Formats: sequence, C-alpha cells, structure tokens
Amino acid sequence: MDANPVLAQTTRGNWVENLHRGAFAVVDAEGRVIASAGDIERPVFPRSAIKSMQALAIFGSQAIGKFNHTPEELALACASHHGEEPHVSGVAHLLERLGLSARDLECGAHQPTNRAAREALRQAGAQPSALHNNCSGKHGGMLSVALAMGVPTAGYVERDHAVQQAVRTAVETVIGEPLSQDRCGTDGCSIPTFAAPLRAFARGFAVMATGKGLAPEMAAGAQRLFDAATAHPLLVAGTGHADTRIMSAFGGRVMQKIGAEGVQCGAIRDKGWGYALKCDDGNMPASQAMLAGLLLAHADPDSEQRAVLESIARQPIKSVRGATVGWLAPAGPLA
Repeated sequence: MDANPVLAQTTRGNWVENLHRGAFAVVDAEGRVIASAGDIERPVFPRSAIKSMQALAIFGSQAIGKFNHTPEELALACASHHGEEPHVSGVAHLLERLGLSARDLECGAHQPTNRAAREALRQAGAQPSALHNNCSGKHGGMLSVALAMGVPTAGYVERDHAVQQAVRTAVETVIGEPLSQDRCGTDGCSIPTFAAPLRAFARGFAVMATGKGLAPEMAAGAQRLFDAATAHPLLVAGTGHADTRIMSAFGGRVMQKIGAEGVQCGAIRDKGWGYALKCDDGNMPASQAMLAGLLLAHADPDSEQRAVLESIARQPIKSVRGATVGWLAPAGPLA
C-alpha cells in the first residue's frame, strides 16, 4: 500500500520536526469526487465524526414525533461536548422528559473536557457522572429511540440491540454502502463503530446536506439535524473548540464534526458537498490544521471566516515559558 501524502507538518525553529500523513475527499451527493488526496477507499473508523448520521435514527424510529426533540436536544445528539453547564443541563432535561435519568446512560463517566467545568466540579467536591461524558447527548437520543421503538433501554449500546441496528441502517442509508461486521469495533462510549471508505463518509454528508436520494422524512430529518447543530455550535463542542468556532463563523454554511484519532467530517452546505479527512497518526491538532486547509481551499470563506480558519491552520508551538518556538501547519495538497 502506497503511503498517504503529508498533509500537515510541525517545524521547530528552522527545521521540520514532524510529518503528518493523511487522506481527504470532497464529494457531491452523486458520488463525484470534487477533490481528494491519498487513499480515499481505505476503510477507516469515523468515530464521533458521524454522530449526525447516527442521530437520523431519531427520525427513522419516529422518536422525533413522540418526544418532540428541541433544536438544542438535536444539537446535543450530534455533539462531542465539553461537559459545560449547558451540555450537562441539556442532556439531564431530555432524560427527565423521557422519564429516565443519568443512571440509564451506558456511555460511562469521565471528567469534563472543559477546564473550567472540571474546576467547578472539584470546587463542589463532586464526581463526574455519565452526563459529563462528551457523548451523553448522543446516548440520550438513542434512549429516546429505544422508547419510541418500544424496546428495552437496557443494553441499548450492544451491537445486536434494536437501537444499534436502527443506527446502523441510518448510516448505511446515507453513505450508500453496507457496514460490515468484518470491520467493526467498539467506540470509546461503548457503541459499535464500523469502518468504511473516507469517500463514502464524505458522500454521506453531501447526501445529508442535499437530501438527494433520501426518503422525505429522512431528508427533512437530516436538514433539521444540520440546522440544529449549526444554530447551536457551542452545544456541539464547547468553548474555544475548532468545531464551535468554525460553525459560528460560517453561520450555517458549514456543518463540521470532529472524530477521535484524527477524523474530521462535515458538509459545505450551500455547495452540496461533503468532506471526510483522516490524519493517519491520529494527531488531533494536525487533523484540525488539515481541516482548516481543506475549508480554506473549498468553502469560499469571507475575510472573517478566513481569519478563523487561518488561526486553526497555523498553530504555534510554545515553550514552557510561553515563547513561540515552532508551528504546526497544513502541508502538501492542503498548504
């Protein structure tokens, strides 16, 4: 297998220190490749980058009609949130409406990603709960799917549970390819994750952005999820995060979502294009630099949007004393 191209690099002083290889695809809803680099057919785990695809099960199961999810709840279903107060209270309120509690979440507990939120917990002498898990909004949505389907909520994270079957069907519908048991793992929040080609995930985001080829209720659901996420970007990530900053700057034009291990996916909605990117070594800052390079090249940013993207693309490397001693930046096709 040929090596993927270098898409980002770090320099220290006047010398290149690290090279980060990867692949990306920009694809329309018909599957035409607009731009690409590297091996876009190699299956990768998308991780949390496709939470909006997974959240389509809320519409396929008719949970949306039964529970009337608010835009904020739909945004949280797409989120890898930082455990800040709006995130925790938003998921708690959804669970209360469902007649459930944090005890029903099967994602596990971890400290909030946000430093201020961690400090507030420490000051209160409290321990994090599953509500602070960055996937708790997605899991709240999945619990609503279980209730709407009339199936047990216990074990909803298991691969053979009706909820995960509905989630898998939703993803397969938009990416246009079957998800194989031969390329399946378990995500950090305990649900199944299936590997598929970058090209397929990029096309899936284009399909969601345009609704092309989807049943009317699923097309409307995809539109509502993208509208909710882009209208409430703080809920999708958190204070200062690249996803929140990008969606805030683009005002609904770009749907953007990070995934663990260097995955970035989203849609340039007004063009009807989806994109998917993977940094081979899983370096998250490098993947964000790559993402910014991709959007600078293909999203037609205005001056304000360009300034946000350039600040993400070119990231300073600091010494312990705070001096800038190097830079992380896009390279090769994304330079």
